[in-house]
Amino acid sequence: QVRLVESGGGLVQPGGSLRLTCVVSGSIFSRLDMGWYRQGPGDQRELVARISRTGGLTYSDSAKGRFTIARDNAKTTVYLQMDSLKPEDTAVYYCRADSWPIEITYWGQGTQVTVSS
Repeated sequence: QVRLVESGGGLVQPGGSLRLTCVVSGSIFSRLDMGWYRQGPGDQRELVARISRTGGLTYSDSAKGRFTIARDNAKTTVYLQMDSLKPEDTAVYYCRADSWPIEITYWGQGTQVTVSS
């Protein structure tokens, strides 16, 4: 049973920073492509950042230059460092894992990020 547990969300003022953490258990972490997605009120879930099992990086246009995704295979953990946060970054942030070579997608339960003064 693959389990993803996110943490690190909260309330932050505009311009502030947060670091989200996703700890993965129950799978060979090095075979997982990992990503962070978010879903705001009334919005569809969207990609924020992705890091492949080989270290390839993908960022949404809104995340480029402000957010950094990283993984620690030894700790089976993926991080999302979010800087210069804006009110429009307010959303529930979800961790996602895609296994290889058998393609299965797993989701975490989500962590709320609220950017407000």
